[in-house]
Amino acid sequence: MAWRRSSNWWNLTLIGKFGIFFLAIALVSVSAKESLEPQSSSSQKYGKEVESNYLIRTEKSHTGGVLRYKHVWPGIRFGWKVVVGTLLGFFGAAFGSVGGIGGGGFYVPMLTLIIGFDQKSSTAVSKCMITAGAVATVLYNLRLRRPTLELPLIDYDLALLFQPMLILGISIGVSLNVVLPEWLITILVIVVLLGTSIKSIFKGVDTWKKETKTKKALLDASKCLELQGRTDTPSGARNNPAETNQAEREVSVLENVYWKQLGIIATEWLIILGLQIAKNYVTICSVAYWSLDLLQIPVVVGPSSYQAIKLYQGQRVVASQGSETGANWTIYKLVFYCASGIAAGIVAGLLGLGGGFIMGPLFLEMGIPPQVSSATATFIMTFSSSMSVVEYYLLKRFPIPYALYFAGVATVSAIIGQHVGEKVIKALGRASLIVFILAFTAFVSALSLGGVGIAHLVTKIQHKEYLGFENMCAHKS
Repeated sequence: MAWRRSSNWWNLTLIGKFGIFFLAIALVSVSAKESLEPQSSSSQKYGKEVESNYLIRTEKSHTGGVLRYKHVWPGIRFGWKVVVGTLLGFFGAAFGSVGGIGGGGFYVPMLTLIIGFDQKSSTAVSKCMITAGAVATVLYNLRLRRPTLELPLIDYDLALLFQPMLILGISIGVSLNVVLPEWLITILVIVVLLGTSIKSIFKGVDTWKKETKTKKALLDASKCLELQGRTDTPSGARNNPAETNQAEREVSVLENVYWKQLGIIATEWLIILGLQIAKNYVTICSVAYWSLDLLQIPVVVGPSSYQAIKLYQGQRVVASQGSETGANWTIYKLVFYCASGIAAGIVAGLLGLGGGFIMGPLFLEMGIPPQVSSATATFIMTFSSSMSVVEYYLLKRFPIPYALYFAGVATVSAIIGQHVGEKVIKALGRASLIVFILAFTAFVSALSLGGVGIAHLVTKIQHKEYLGFENMCAHKS
């Protein structure tokens, strides 16, 4: 028992040091940049202040009338804005880590309204924070077993079915984000996130009631055994399954990872990333551009189809739903789940989120336990968000010092959130707390992202900007 607790604390300390290392690098980078920046004249300062008041602006290119997006990056200096942003980012990462939904609904408004980034740069830095928090969470979960089954906490079979479809959906959603008007995207943000929040609340209440009944039944059984004089009841029979100490169920990472499924997912991620990068070096809407775009379809459909066939034939089972559900995978159900994965990706790409807001509630509806749902959704989200970060880095969409700093904040916060959340759930025996955290985060995100979107619309209306549908081939970000 003692060595297991020591091992868990050592892992926590190691990952915490990793996050602090990120923060140290960011502090050094910012300090160096501040010392090297020349002093601007008063007119230049005034121009920067005026420019920072506009969160979104475009300008006509001198070649062909192509619309180019103009990014707004605030001056790199530490003050009250960074302090407030750090606190909001910390809580967002903690809640997002426990709920398995990333926390983008906290990050984007914070980076836009408080730090001063434009909307697209905020999305890029937010992706860095989501990726850092997701990676830290996955590393924390790699050695953990499930509360009630001798299986990894992360469901790799479920991830292999959904992750490729999510990637395809995100690619479609990003394209739609350029075409659809901002007012329509704002409405979708509010509707989707509020719907997710309400649905998750009902699911959480239902899970809470089931946990209460289970705890009452176990308590009655325990009292009955005590009255019969049986004092040798196994401790495991007196506890709710949700109370199982996951820290005491650790195994070696080599034994706890399904390497075949992970290898397929990683290979597909590398191929899609290569196609996305290649698209940036060809003319938009050209034959080569669309060819690279269409090549994504067989790359993502292949792994999901492979997994779907295995599930249909009964050669694999999503054990998170129970040991007897393997024979219940019909063609209709498999097609529906794959389509749901694409739809989740479209919503994520369209709204600039990581995908966890949709995948988490979907897994819960499938009957996946909250702990497994959160861990698996975060695992899937790691691949989708990290792909975006690589692309944003190559396109120079975000300032590296700021990205490093907030990535470090998200890393430390995610680990603390996982550790504290695990202890609270174990003490209370309430895995439904994960569902309520998901609902709360979705609700706050609906208010914050919806508020930012409405503010942008008001600004556009005041400046009499165009609010209709856009031509994707006439834009360059």
